[in-house]
Amino acid sequence: MKDKKIYITRSDFYRLRETIKAMKSSREIDRRSLDELEHSFNSRNELRLLQEVRRINSSKNDAEWAPIIELEAELDRAIIVDADKIPSGVITMNSKVCLKDMDTGKDEFYQLVYPEDADIEQNKISVLAPIGTAILGYKVGDVIEWKVPAGLRRLKIKKILYQPETARDYYL
Repeated sequence: MKDKKIYITRSDFYRLRETIKAMKSSREIDRRSLDELEHSFNSRNELRLLQEVRRINSSKNDAEWAPIIELEAELDRAIIVDADKIPSGVITMNSKVCLKDMDTGKDEFYQLVYPEDADIEQNKISVLAPIGTAILGYKVGDVIEWKVPAGLRRLKIKKILYQPETARDYYL
């Protein structure tokens, strides 16, 4: 569904772009800090340790960076509309949804939130979680497929229980 257009409000679009920008800035600061640290080391053991830290940090950053790249791709193909023009059956930020796992038949309930509001115990999933990025902007009836370590995951958007724009909650 990479060619499918998604709908997003102007405020959500810009807030998500700012989140991405802040994360990129943080990553760059981490890199510069390691560069500065390298200049203060002078023994081979210290330099080897720094190289190991860089290797670990790089692999960690690659894994953490993938959701940001996915979200950027979603935003690049988004259709930005005013909040009052969002169709009622579309998943937007802070929407509460019921998804059906197409393989198990089980229903799953989530609220799509910004990273700082994520709380898995309350079924609040970050837009940076793979499922969060996957469902943003899609509508009731859509089936979303994506690869996970265990294989292919397929979810159908069964119902939107709450959408801020339909409820006219424009300032969440």
